[in-house]
Amino acid sequence: MPHLIHDNIALIAPKQFKEQPGAFITNTITGHKTVSAYDINYIFPLYLYSEVYKKDLFSYLRDSSRRESNIGQNINNALAEAYKKEPLPEEVFYYVYALLYSNIYRSKYVQFIKIDFPRVPFAKEYRLFSKIAEHGKSLVELHLLKSKELENPVARFRREGENKVEKVRYGEGCVRINDKQYFEGVEPEVWEYQIGGYKVCDKWLKDRKGRKLSLEEIKHYCKIVTALAKTISIQKEIDRLYPKVEESAIDFHDFVH
Repeated sequence: MPHLIHDNIALIAPKQFKEQPGAFITNTITGHKTVSAYDINYIFPLYLYSEVYKKDLFSYLRDSSRRESNIGQNINNALAEAYKKEPLPEEVFYYVYALLYSNIYRSKYVQFIKIDFPRVPFAKEYRLFSKIAEHGKSLVELHLLKSKELENPVARFRREGENKVEKVRYGEGCVRINDKQYFEGVEPEVWEYQIGGYKVCDKWLKDRKGRKLSLEEIKHYCKIVTALAKTISIQKEIDRLYPKVEESAIDFHDFVH
């Protein structure tokens, strides 16, 4: 059974959607309602690690030097033949993640995504594949809140007070947590952004209603707002490239020997 141990990341996606399609990233143990509140979420790790058991089932070591890519060999072979080089597992992972954030892709295949796992078309040219993978890497770093772009957040917390979340309200680019204090710099499209059927900026605060936010929590929320703003910007770049993928996607049947 694959585990998120050592250096690893994993894609989270339901097999079926009752709501808007989506996917997310994790590098830790994750609840199965992360992406969809109504559907079972599946986790697809980038790497699989060998397990070395000692004494009994509950006492074991995992050898970090013995890992293998979780990318199917048939996919690796087809991409290597098409690109004249075998892309790194991370590149394939980032590419898939990027396409799952394309609004054009989601809209075009929404009916298929609702009933089965997403089917991802691969660009026929390595240059296009690589460019999309770069956007995917940026998304992964943003969603894990590890991106350097988060060091200068677009949101700011204003006014002194107890930092207590009483009533969450949004208006004119500000998210108020009580009558005196608020986060500014939150654009409407960021406020409306949903993951798992919930507005991220709204739910995060409402889950903390009645609590006083710590300084770290305030900084964390500003990072979330920034990550969403930059995600929206990257999605537009992916959508700009996506039609080129459709024009000349790899037909994997061509590589079956």
